[in-house]
Amino acid sequence: MIFFPDGGSREFPDGTTSLEVASSISRGLASRALAARVDGSVKGLSSPLHDGAHIEILTFESPEGRDVLRHSASHLLAAAVCNLYPGVRFGIGPSIEDGFYYDMDIPGFPGISAVEAIEAEMKRLSAADMPFERIETDLEGARRLMSELGQTYKLELLDEIEASGESVTLYRCGGFLDLCRGPHVPSTSFIRHFKLLSVAGAYWRGDEKREMLTRIYGTVFDSSKALSDHLALLEEARKRDHRKLGPELGLFTTGPEGGAGLIYWLPNGTVIREELETLWKAAHRRNGYNLVTTPHIAPSDLWVTSGHCSYYRDNMYFLPADDVEYVLKPMNCPGHILIYKSEKRSYRELPFRLAELGTVYRYEKSGVLHGLMRVRGFTVDDGHIFCTPDQIVEEIRNVVSFALYFLRIFNFGYAIELSLCDPDDMSHYAGKPEMWARVEPALADALDGMGEEYRVVRGEAAFYGPKIDIKMRDALGRYWQGPTIQFDFNIPERFDLTYTGQDGSEHRIYMVHRALFGSVERFIGNLIEHFAGNFPGWLAPLQVVILPITAQQHERAAEVATMVADRGFRCSLDRRSETIGYRIRAAENRKVPIMLVIGGREADSGRVAVRAHGRGDLGAFSFEEALGLIEDACRRPALPEGGRYLSEIP
Repeated sequence: MIFFPDGGSREFPDGTTSLEVASSISRGLASRALAARVDGSVKGLSSPLHDGAHIEILTFESPEGRDVLRHSASHLLAAAVCNLYPGVRFGIGPSIEDGFYYDMDIPGFPGISAVEAIEAEMKRLSAADMPFERIETDLEGARRLMSELGQTYKLELLDEIEASGESVTLYRCGGFLDLCRGPHVPSTSFIRHFKLLSVAGAYWRGDEKREMLTRIYGTVFDSSKALSDHLALLEEARKRDHRKLGPELGLFTTGPEGGAGLIYWLPNGTVIREELETLWKAAHRRNGYNLVTTPHIAPSDLWVTSGHCSYYRDNMYFLPADDVEYVLKPMNCPGHILIYKSEKRSYRELPFRLAELGTVYRYEKSGVLHGLMRVRGFTVDDGHIFCTPDQIVEEIRNVVSFALYFLRIFNFGYAIELSLCDPDDMSHYAGKPEMWARVEPALADALDGMGEEYRVVRGEAAFYGPKIDIKMRDALGRYWQGPTIQFDFNIPERFDLTYTGQDGSEHRIYMVHRALFGSVERFIGNLIEHFAGNFPGWLAPLQVVILPITAQQHERAAEVATMVADRGFRCSLDRRSETIGYRIRAAENRKVPIMLVIGGREADSGRVAVRAHGRGDLGAFSFEEALGLIEDACRRPALPEGGRYLSEIP
């Protein structure tokens, strides 16, 4: 008897496979099946079933089904490379979001030019319908086989498996034998709709001191349309890549001369930063935050107390001064704690909210640096809330609302995750279990009270407390790391943070970390790609450009430019000798929101012809009418409604 997710059951002969079960249900399901969940574990479709098994057929619609197809595609890639490049040594080949890759040491590999031939070989192997064969062996048998094949990286992995006590399984696909847990699709014919995307270098085990391997990336889907749609999305993403648009629009520059992972903001980029920071500061003051500033360095003893020196040391920069070891701050938290501790605090002051646009420095390996998204020096829009236990629900709700205020300004979608502890293993968490049991429902109550949908993720809490992560969804439907709100049991204990309660006694403070942009650098990178460089008018580095058609209109154009600038708009006058068409295209390429064109008729009538970026000619208007259009296009966002202020002075 086999049992199904809907509660139904059917009799099958013992040893029936999941694929045979899928075929008995419908030909359509069998054609889409990739794996099966059997008694809670993901298994290959060829695995025999036992009496009483509970089975769910997994297709590409399920995360597990997608993972099996992608990982199987990485093996198909490796098998193709094995055929084309004898002597190749294999590293690892996992599935990743939207695709797969394999790290390989390929003798004589010419680079990206080889991808077309590898892809053609993959298609040949797919058409050959070769099975993925699971091979059971012991540790010594696997070591002997890998040694005979010269697979030194696999031997290293076997040493790690031996240390962990895991079992060993191998999978064969044609001439490729891999050390792998599986499962896989039954055969290569299940992998038809794929594309190799790029080639990159990758250090073995992510260690810069180890060998540099070749990493080949690919993607795979369950239909040609899905693959085609994804490739179109990738092409659009390439056009929006902030690493391309940023320098083109004069926003930022970076490079080895200035230090890897360090960003140099150009004038246009600095305008965007200043506009964001101005809005951020005004909104925080409206919401009852005290804005503070803390030093870029602090004695390492401070980071010993905070715990960073013990678990974050490899990502910190140390520097000696006057026989004292200092640290370039990797986080702003300890500085805010010292401000809180600078005087005795009463319950009347709580909640006590601090916020800072604080620049921090973290060592990241060069291989993971990525434009504005992964850097070594960046500005965090940090905030810390110190409150009493009975204030925590309201404070969490306020922070979530505040975060969504910023996301809605930029038309980001979002998804919320509530990360909680693993109640079955509390050994590696700070704080007592009863404290977690009190705080975790408070975070859920805050989200429930707002009517927000969220996903609970058990076992994903930080060691110091539960957290709420808000993922931003951009114009292409991609999700990015966004606002985060983290409760902290650890820091208040380490720094002995207290407040004087109504009873006159000292009580342990509740503390919340929160960042709404995450980092200013990454947020601007997200904005560049989200808007494809077409920023909202209030954020555009240059908001208006004045374009006289001929030299006879230069004087009038200069007067208009002065009047526009006097109204507070960022304005430029383009009276170069090039044709008006050339200069309009130049303004379009710079993505200037509004263009005011002045020809002979406009100069004589005191009017201007208005063009809007991406929309073309809007017609001729009086200056005041044109100014109204500029104001509409460049209006700054409204501040949050209401406003919450600090309690009375104790």
